Amino acid sequence: MVTDKSIASRLLDTVIYVVLIVCSVSAVLPILYIVAGSLAAPSEWAKGFVLVPTKLSLQSYEFIFSTGTIVRALLVSASITVAGTLFYLGISVLTAYPLAQRDLQFRGVLLFLVVFTMMFDGGLIPKFLVVKAVGLLDSYASVIIPGALSAFSLIIFKTFFQNIPYELKEAARIDGCHELVVLTRIMIPLSGPILATFTIIFGVAHWNAWFDAVLYISDPSKWPVQTVLKQVIASSKAGSLGDSSAMQEEFVFIPNSVKMATITVATLPILLIYPLLQKHFMKGLYLGSVKG
Repeated sequence: MVTDKSIASRLLDTVIYVVLIVCSVSAVLPILYIVAGSLAAPSEWAKGFVLVPTKLSLQSYEFIFSTGTIVRALLVSASITVAGTLFYLGISVLTAYPLAQRDLQFRGVLLFLVVFTMMFDGGLIPKFLVVKAVGLLDSYASVIIPGALSAFSLIIFKTFFQNIPYELKEAARIDGCHELVVLTRIMIPLSGPILATFTIIFGVAHWNAWFDAVLYISDPSKWPVQTVLKQVIASSKAGSLGDSSAMQEEFVFIPNSVKMATITVATLPILLIYPLLQKHFMKGLYLGSVKG
């Protein structure tokens, strides 16, 4: 017979629920604050903290979209995210698949070099000098190519390919398929979960990246939305976003609303896309995890 829970067990459950509620509130509250602040009228900010505005206003959104800066930055970020994610996935797959073959010559040395990069890095200045030497400065390639191959993603992909039954690959080779056909017809179709997982990881990383653009791109018209957002937050005047002096005068007194609206616009695409791929996230990491 199943007995009722003891007092200690009930107390533990209560503590767990309280901790979960506190963590959930701490995660949701900043988002609500940002959205509410972006929709608050200028008079609301005079009262201090705004969580539930009594008077809604879309002035901040009208302003940031009227300047064209945010729209251009969103298009730049979308282009970099799509191109960078596809490029990173391609590099990871094409590098991990050969390393997953146990008969590859110097496989141990190559894996050691991969793991070595996880512990040691050349540093910011050498990386900048390399990007400058190959002529990538002030181009979108400078924010995509330098970090194309991640040791973490390479190891996960390699382990995932090793866990696929060897008989599938051997049967394809017996039928006369070369390695590229085995990769494209067998390995990649079976890699849906891990590809979805790293699509999220790479996509979020590219969308949220801002420092590389500051470091390598000097033309503000080529900045992604996160770099523009950084400038907006650091700016003392919301009117610095646009070229219209009339708009600067109108919005100079409500910089917080414009900042909140910019943060909301920059965050919304990821919030909309992430739930579509979330179910594959943990499954992909589990399938590609290193087994002891």
